[in-house]
Amino acid sequence: MNVAILTMFNGLSKTYSLVSVVEEHLHMLLGGGMKVKVLVSQDCPDSERYGIYSDERIEWVKITNRLNGKQIHWLDYTQPTGRVHPTFFQEAEVIAASLYEAVRDVDVVFLHDILYQGWHLVHNIAIRQVQARLPRLRFLAMNHSYPAQRPLRMDWPLSGRYTPLPNTTYLYPAESGLPALASQYNVPLEQCRAIPNSLNLYGGMSEAVQRLGNLTDLLAPDILAVYPGRLTTGKQFEKAAALIGAIGAESGKQIKLIFCDFPSLDIEPASYKRIIRSAGESYGLGSEELIFTSDLGWPDGFPHRGVMELFTLSNLFICTSYSESFGLIVLEAASRGNLLVLNQAVPALEELGHGLNAYFMRWNARGFDCDTRESYHPSEEAYLREHAGIIVRQIENNPVLQAKTITRQRYNPQWIWENRLKPLIEGL
Repeated sequence: MNVAILTMFNGLSKTYSLVSVVEEHLHMLLGGGMKVKVLVSQDCPDSERYGIYSDERIEWVKITNRLNGKQIHWLDYTQPTGRVHPTFFQEAEVIAASLYEAVRDVDVVFLHDILYQGWHLVHNIAIRQVQARLPRLRFLAMNHSYPAQRPLRMDWPLSGRYTPLPNTTYLYPAESGLPALASQYNVPLEQCRAIPNSLNLYGGMSEAVQRLGNLTDLLAPDILAVYPGRLTTGKQFEKAAALIGAIGAESGKQIKLIFCDFPSLDIEPASYKRIIRSAGESYGLGSEELIFTSDLGWPDGFPHRGVMELFTLSNLFICTSYSESFGLIVLEAASRGNLLVLNQAVPALEELGHGLNAYFMRWNARGFDCDTRESYHPSEEAYLREHAGIIVRQIENNPVLQAKTITRQRYNPQWIWENRLKPLIEGL
C-alpha cells in the first residue's frame, strides 16, 4: 500500500515535537512494508534530514511554497469568522496542483495537524481541492493538540478547520479526546480513532541492544529477567531457569530469561547450557523463552553498557549465585528498577538484599564457615511454585514495576503499529 505523510515541515528540528512523532510513524510504516512518501515544504532543507528521514526507501517530496515566484507566508487563521488575505485562494490553488501530483498514485494520505492548525489553513483548503479531483483517496487526519471547540458562527474558508473532509478518519492520541474531536469536525464518533504516541525505547540504546532486540523480542514479555555472569556452575544458572519456568507455569504470563553469559574454564559451555535448558524445560520454559547472548553473536560477553540498558527493560532480577563477595550486579539491576530475588543463603547477598528490600529464596551456597545444601519439603518443585506465585503477585502489586512493564509492552512502536495503525490503514 502506498502512503503519503503530509507534514509541510519547514525544518526537522526536534524542538518541534511533531518531528519526533512523524519519525516514529515512519519507522512503523517502513517496518510494515508500506511504500512511503513524505511531503514537506519546498523550504525544508535537505541538509536537516537525519536517521529515518534520510532512509532511501522514503520518497521525499517538496510541495511548492511559491506564488508567482514569491514565497508564500503562512498566516495563522485560528479565528472562525472574518476574511483571508487577497492572494489566499491563488496560493491554495498552486499548492493544490503540487499536492495533486504528489498524491495521485497513493492510497492513503496521513495529515498531521493540517486540518487543525490555523497556519495550515491554506494547505487545508488545498487538500480539499485535491480530494475533489481524487475522490477515491483516503485520509487519516491527526490532531496533535486538544480539539478546538466548535464555534456557533463560521465563515468560509476559515470554517475549514471545522468542516469534515470526505473519506477521512480522524485521529487523536488519547481515547478521552475522541468526543471533542468528533464535535470539532461534526462527524460521528465512529469516524474517530485513538493512535497513542509511541515511546521507542531502543532509540537511545546501543547498537548491541538494538541488534539483540531484532533477534529476540525484548518488549512483549510480561516478565523479563536478565542475568549477566560467567557461564560457571557457581552462578547456578539452572536454578534461575527453573524459577522462571515455574513463574510462567504458575501465572500463565509471557516470560523470558536473558543470560548475558561469557565462557568459563569450569565447565564446557555447551554441556552447561544443556543442563540449564533442561532445568527450565522441566518447568515448561520454552526454547524461545531462554536466551544466551553467547548464542546470538556475543561469544565473549555482552557489552556492559548493553547489560545496563537491558536492565531498563527488565522487571525481574534473579541472583541464584552460589557465592558472592559483594554483588555489584545487584546494585546495577536495582538502579534500573527491577524486583530483586536473591539467594539468602549467601551472606553478602543477604546483607545487601535487606537494605534493598529484596525478596529472598534459598539455594545452595558458600558461607564463611561451611557450605550449605538446601533441602526442600515436600519438594523443590513445590518450593519453586509457591515462591513463583508470590513473586508474580509482588510484580503485579508494585505500581512502578507495572507502569514500567506496560510502557514497554503497550507503547512501543511495534505494538502501536500492529494493534492500532496497521489495522486502520489496511481497513481503509
